[in-house]
Amino acid sequence: MTNINQKPVALVTGAAGVLGEAVARRLHAGGRMVVLLDVDENSLQTISESMGESAVAIKLDVSDPQAVASVCEDIQKNYGAIQILVNNAGILSNNKAAQTSDEEWRRVLSINLDGAFYLSRACLPEMKTGGFGRIINVCSLAMKTGGLTAGTAYTTSKGAMGAMTFSLARESAKFGVTVNGIAPAYINTPMVTEQLTEEQRQKLLHDIPVGRFCEADEVAELVYYLSRPIAGFITGEIIDINGGLHLD
Repeated sequence: MTNINQKPVALVTGAAGVLGEAVARRLHAGGRMVVLLDVDENSLQTISESMGESAVAIKLDVSDPQAVASVCEDIQKNYGAIQILVNNAGILSNNKAAQTSDEEWRRVLSINLDGAFYLSRACLPEMKTGGFGRIINVCSLAMKTGGLTAGTAYTTSKGAMGAMTFSLARESAKFGVTVNGIAPAYINTPMVTEQLTEEQRQKLLHDIPVGRFCEADEVAELVYYLSRPIAGFITGEIIDINGGLHLD
């Protein structure tokens, strides 16, 4: 299985979720060898098999630094240098500060922030050596608003991911590696359909100027653009995709 079709290798975390799957499929359609990473092994395998050739599923807990290092080493050995990394894995917490337990705080930060750092740390050396790399971090509108509905831990994790995006972009630009973030708002995923109340959803639909929630394919298309060589002059940016809910 070494270097399947010699295609550029792209890693997508949280690939068993609605957004992660959409991103993986778009990169795959664009000619990438896609490695889907998630803790949900069964769903991951189903998605990977439906994509056909040049797609592989690997179970990974992104909050485990040793596991991340080992998986990335195996991927580079079996499929070639990792050129694209999409840090999409994340969990939502709507609890504000007083309701956030120590355990919840640590769990949200470990998955949303630590995982993105561990993967970036593992992938950057080969990207720099190869003279090309694309890291795309899925941040959130919450980082810019303080969290309209999102809780303290989630909002903090995404804000820190934005700061990490700036730091990695500054470090990596001269090597041909770009690092950007996307700040989507209220994508039509279980985070909206299951973790918000109907009252919250209706208020948001009223407040979002375009009058609807974002679709996963819209975010995936933006990720695909940022992953391409043509986007090489864009780095250290947090790109909004929120239907006009927040303008800056």
